[in-house]
Amino acid sequence: MLELDLQSRLPIYAQLKGKISEMVLTGKLNPHDQLPSVRTFARDLGINPNTVQKAYQDLERDGIIYSTAGRGCFVSGGDTLTGQLREVYLGGITREAVRAKSAGIPHSDCVLAVDAAYKEDKHNDND
Repeated sequence: MLELDLQSRLPIYAQLKGKISEMVLTGKLNPHDQLPSVRTFARDLGINPNTVQKAYQDLERDGIIYSTAGRGCFVSGGDTLTGQLREVYLGGITREAVRAKSAGIPHSDCVLAVDAAYKEDKHNDND
C-alpha cells in the first residue's frame, strides 16, 4: 500500500501520517473509507503498533480521520477536509520557511526550492 523509509531522519509515525494525508488529498482515500486496523497496518508495514497508533492519533487530532469505538478509523468527510489538509501542509511550509530565514537562507533560494519541488512533481506525474 505505501512505503516508509526506515533510514530517514523523519520519524516513522510522521512519514505514515504524511503518506495517509497525501492519499486523502489526492483522492486515493475517499471520505469514510476505513483505514486498516492498527495491528494489521503495523504487521503489513513491519513496524510497531504504537507507531501506527501515534500516526492515527495525530491524524484524528488534525481532523483528517475519525475513529468509531469497535469499528476502527475512517477518513473524515465533508467539504472542509481538503481545507484542513491545506492548512496542515501550508503550516509545515511556513514553519520551514521561518527556520530557513533564521538560518540566513535568502528568500529567493526558498522560492527556487519550492518551484523545483513543483517542477519535480509535475515531471513525475508525466512518467
